[in-house]
Amino acid sequence: MSNAILLTNGRRVLAGGLVKSDVLITDGKIVAIDNEITAPSNAKKVDLHNNLITPGLVDVHVHLREPGYTNKETIATGSAAAAHGGFTTIAAMANLNPTCDTPERFKKQVQRNQTDGRVKILQYSPVTIGRAGKKVVNIANQFAAGARLFSDDGAGIQDAGVVYQAMKELARVGAPFCDHAQDNQLAQKGVINAGPVADRLSLPGMPAISETAQIARNLVIAQATGVHYHVCHVSTKESIDLIRHAKQIGINVTCEVTPHHLLLADADIKEDDAEFKMNPPLRRRIDQQACLIGLLDGTIDCIATDHAPHTDAEKHQGFLNSPNGIVGSETAFALLYTRFVKPGIFTLEQLIQWMSVKPQAIFNLPDVGLLRVGDPADIAIVDIDHQDEIMADQFFSKGHNTPFIGDKVYGMTKQTYVDGKLVYMEE
Repeated sequence: MSNAILLTNGRRVLAGGLVKSDVLITDGKIVAIDNEITAPSNAKKVDLHNNLITPGLVDVHVHLREPGYTNKETIATGSAAAAHGGFTTIAAMANLNPTCDTPERFKKQVQRNQTDGRVKILQYSPVTIGRAGKKVVNIANQFAAGARLFSDDGAGIQDAGVVYQAMKELARVGAPFCDHAQDNQLAQKGVINAGPVADRLSLPGMPAISETAQIARNLVIAQATGVHYHVCHVSTKESIDLIRHAKQIGINVTCEVTPHHLLLADADIKEDDAEFKMNPPLRRRIDQQACLIGLLDGTIDCIATDHAPHTDAEKHQGFLNSPNGIVGSETAFALLYTRFVKPGIFTLEQLIQWMSVKPQAIFNLPDVGLLRVGDPADIAIVDIDHQDEIMADQFFSKGHNTPFIGDKVYGMTKQTYVDGKLVYMEE
């Protein structure tokens, strides 16, 4: 007997408006979407109480910390956090210990993700052995083992020759080079954006040029090799201007922006509070504005959280001694909906595009991030009508490191389905 669920009395975005919708799921697939569906006799009916039905969100940049750093996060807690935030597919970075830089380790990591993950987890392979930036992994072997995304995220590759070799080999297999763009000599061990705020707090500043110069170098190499070059967490106006120009002249480049670079600038840092410490750091207001403009004009392709959990003890050591990073899986959609969609700065349809449809498209992911008949039933149910408060004790992530605790938001997730299976439901 087939396993049927009817989601009824929901609303979905259609042609710029919200329309009443039912969704019928059978054996994990969407079999019908309509404004009213008569339930088969065997279907379980779920009343959505007029809440929003969206495609499951897709996050191409998270840190799950397992193996090596399970005091910060595990695959189980990180994927539960993703489900709580409405994400049904996430891509996990390779800054693990040991990192999955051989086919054997890669396959083992994929197995771990499948066993412990509550949502679909795509695994990044590192670009270099040990993520040390010195020697390129065997790209062909990693690809044969199933790797489709490659990044040394957390570290910029300093050696241009290594980048050139990696890009040539990635172009050959048709996989993207995903880049944490940072020139360490220009970054000058900065812990905060260089400028008046760094000066006021007497903290070493990281100049914006440390990101932009590396992007400029890598764009030239990407043009020469034809690789798909994806810039992670772009953060400066100059970087965005460069990428805009590169797209215009036909370089195969895409990029992502984080919620925190859209929501905050260094001017929001009032004291030495490491909840505001991330890499790239929060930049100037003009950079924050450039991130928004870049999204709206298509220069920036998608939004990715860079969910980076740390322990409370680690994050309570000030800017100089705390690690970089902010959690984002559980707060991203609600914060962006509240701060940008409700005031009319961009539309709900655009937000869903940037958080599900576009990540699917730029990385050519199979059957995720879309809400169509025949697709896997990866669906989030979101309350956009009632206000909630972001509370650390409601997080599924082990990390509570975010300056947004206590914020009042609309758009919290009520239910999340992966392949038609309920993986999160509000208590």
